[in-house]
Amino acid sequence: MRLQVWAPLATAVDVDLGTRREPMRPTVGGWWSAEPDVGHGDAYGFRLDGGDPLSDPRALWLPDGVHGLARAYDHSRFAWTDQEWPGRPLAGSVVYELHVGTFTPGGTLDAAVDRLDHLVELGVDLVELMPLAAFDGRHGWGYDGVALWAVHEPYGGPDALKRFVDACHRRGLGVLLDVVYNHLGPSGNYLARFGPYFTDAHRTPWGDAVNLDQPGSDGTRAFLLDNAESWLRDFHLDGLRLDAVHELTDVRALTLLEELTARVDALAGVLARPLSLVAESDRNDPQVVLPRAEHGLGLAAQWDDDLHHAVHAAVTGERLGYYADFGSLGAVAKTLTGAFFHDGTWSSFRGRHHGRPVDTCVLPGHRFVVALQTHDQVGNRAAGDRISGGLSPGLLRVASALVLTSPFTPMLFMGEEWAASTPWAFFSSFPDPLLGRAVTEGRRREFGAHAWGDDVPDPQDPATFAASVLDWAEPAQEPHASVLGWYRALLALRRAEPDLRDARLDRVAVAFDEPGRWLVVTRGGLRVAANLSAESRVVPLHATPAEVLLASSPPGLLAHSVELAAESVAVVRVSG
Repeated sequence: MRLQVWAPLATAVDVDLGTRREPMRPTVGGWWSAEPDVGHGDAYGFRLDGGDPLSDPRALWLPDGVHGLARAYDHSRFAWTDQEWPGRPLAGSVVYELHVGTFTPGGTLDAAVDRLDHLVELGVDLVELMPLAAFDGRHGWGYDGVALWAVHEPYGGPDALKRFVDACHRRGLGVLLDVVYNHLGPSGNYLARFGPYFTDAHRTPWGDAVNLDQPGSDGTRAFLLDNAESWLRDFHLDGLRLDAVHELTDVRALTLLEELTARVDALAGVLARPLSLVAESDRNDPQVVLPRAEHGLGLAAQWDDDLHHAVHAAVTGERLGYYADFGSLGAVAKTLTGAFFHDGTWSSFRGRHHGRPVDTCVLPGHRFVVALQTHDQVGNRAAGDRISGGLSPGLLRVASALVLTSPFTPMLFMGEEWAASTPWAFFSSFPDPLLGRAVTEGRRREFGAHAWGDDVPDPQDPATFAASVLDWAEPAQEPHASVLGWYRALLALRRAEPDLRDARLDRVAVAFDEPGRWLVVTRGGLRVAANLSAESRVVPLHATPAEVLLASSPPGLLAHSVELAAESVAVVRVSG
């Protein structure tokens, strides 16, 4: 098996095979190469200038953890059954975000396979896995990964991911993977010993930035670009969600994101199936998803938190932190029609103007991923409490309907579909007690600074993780079963009605009455009428209601209007 490693600063590199060492040959661009007698499953490491053995930065398999040596992994040994898989485009799809460790009590990819039929019956199209890159410890969110090419061993390792993807494809489900290219975790990160993977020319919330534009950055970029291609090609994934791309500081003329979209588009042509890149971006910049031919970055979609903030604040009344600018029905209306609320407007949370307008005649709504709940919006609350825990059943149905009938790409967070009673808190399991204590204290300081409460579970306490595991008995029990039925009905209606699948933003209109706390969203020949008040309301439709397609409480059809019960929503077909 041929072994290669990028170590441009080393003067000598040896392969460590446990019982013997073999020198590597220097090649072009700081690369070293060797072809030792290594087979699938054999342990190996690299010694730089006679130092201690280190794991391969591109290791695919780390059964001994991030501080151990790599095991050689042969992709050809896995027997795929998805040769006829046509792919699943993001446009027109519904996404379901899950964390492998807490999705099932088993906490593995194989255990998650046993629950895929639930997702099919729910009506989702794409499963988005939170990060799988190996990290130090057993339990964590995954954003502290340090071995970006290796699937976290407690989840089952690389073969388990392939089994999961294969099982999803058999059921018609596509798979996205959340990848973190903006930083590495604090324990087990040995990349800097191999080369200039990081630079102090730029700073991030995690320290030195990933080196994308300074001397030696060609090797770093190749590391990330090749990694993305490997997930899509070798693990048959259908797309990647890129964490916090606003922290990828890159002043090159051709940025990493542009180069990545070009590479992925080319790979999609070779594989003859659609591949999607989805960005998490805090910039509210439509250029992220504008096609490259129109001088954009060309990504398939970006997360749009503004709709979450607008709907969440409207139904909960919360105004702390980044909710300060939201809460009005006007904010809901603006985000439903223009994607961003902050599109160049003043953001009191940031203390500056923020964002850029979306050209709704050019960009379709499916380029914006929206959600009522995400891992961030649940897990970054002090206690990890879900919106369903403090919201009336009526307002929960109103909020979910506004998101799932929107012109955007909707995403659910695991357990949301049955109003799971389990929280989803921030948890970690760093073996180093000093690092663990620092994480605990840092979490408490963060919430103290935002005045979001001081009841913060200890991330390092195993009970915090255990409490976050979904209870799969709940979907068959009330009131969870009724909520699940509502979500299934909403997704079935979205599939059945072309007007709800229409992603053209310039065809969406919203009328609202702030004092009356009602709004009506026009989607072609349909009206989504919502009453957020505690009293019944007669809501004008400016058209003749012909048929109620779905309602949380039976509405009354009147001439050119509809009577809605308190805290209820109805989807109505109109005739004129």
